Amino acid sequence: MDINTTVLERYSAGAKERQAALCCPVDYASELLAILPQEIIEKDYGCGDPSRYVRAGDIVLDLGSGGGKICYMAAQLVGPHGQVIGVDMNDDMLALARKYQPQMAQIFGGERVRFVKGEIQDLALDVAALDRHLAEHPVCDAAGLAQLRNWKDRQRSAQPLIANGSVDLVISNCVLNLVRDDEKRQLVQEIFRVLKPGGRVAISDIVSDEVVPAHLKADPALWSGCISGAFGEQEFLQAFIDAGFTAVKLDKWDAQPWQVVEGIEFRSVTLLASKGHGKECIDRGHAVIYRGPFAEVRDEEGHVFPRGERMAVCERTFRFLTEGPHQDSFIGITPAVLSEPRTWCAPPNTRRPAAVTKGALHGSACGEAKCC
Repeated sequence: MDINTTVLERYSAGAKERQAALCCPVDYASELLAILPQEIIEKDYGCGDPSRYVRAGDIVLDLGSGGGKICYMAAQLVGPHGQVIGVDMNDDMLALARKYQPQMAQIFGGERVRFVKGEIQDLALDVAALDRHLAEHPVCDAAGLAQLRNWKDRQRSAQPLIANGSVDLVISNCVLNLVRDDEKRQLVQEIFRVLKPGGRVAISDIVSDEVVPAHLKADPALWSGCISGAFGEQEFLQAFIDAGFTAVKLDKWDAQPWQVVEGIEFRSVTLLASKGHGKECIDRGHAVIYRGPFAEVRDEEGHVFPRGERMAVCERTFRFLTEGPHQDSFIGITPAVLSEPRTWCAPPNTRRPAAVTKGALHGSACGEAKCC
């Protein structure tokens, strides 16, 4: 039996009867669980709580949404102007999640959650549509296989399951490790594709402190149990850096491993990351000051920010540092009069002299209305 079949069968069983071996101990917000049906709570399998990173008004995509627990928790946080999309490949899990949609919509005062069938490593392909197509056009030969490939390509382009740049926050709870190693790069690229500029990632998953040997990876039971397919610690971070994410960090780190197999520790972590605002680098006279406490910090683009120095930055970097996840660490200085836009040509670690920024607006991370 191959890995994909084992994963589908094990989680189908989990939709029908609770599988304790698939769970890590997690403290979820009790007030968000209070309105959830008990069946959804009991048949949820995860290792973290990415719902805590949801903001009001977000469009949230939950990868591997299972029975829908995190989706229904997130729906309470996005409020009436937000939306939550759960994507899963398992029909039994989708049926469990959809079973309570009318009840939850009545509680929320409207439809905030929808569940779609798809593979998290191919978020453009609507697998429910694929199922219908195959029922009408079964593949019996090589020519039919070629036609199916062409149909998939057209479907991804014309009617993607999740459109480019359509999501504010991608979350996932112990699911990335179920994807085959040769598809993990595509998986992270798909997450990047569907996010809006400035979009965020909050991924709770299992990582290993050593390389998982081949004989463990070949064990379908260990793979479906969230062990053999785990990212390595550094590999997890690097996968998101390589895809173009910024502000990649490990926010939650369990002190104790969830399991130890052949001396390898497998523990739950939560990774956060952001998608930038594009690549255009325009100089209009902006500067930032790194507050500290470190002597200096360096970003993925090679910028170095010494503590307390007025550093020249392009408009895109200025916006990211003062509005994004690092906003509490930087003071933004907007020129009193914005210079004419020009392509950035200064070395990346250029200072912006105080004489140039006199009379400029010095932004505060806490917001003027909230500051003393």
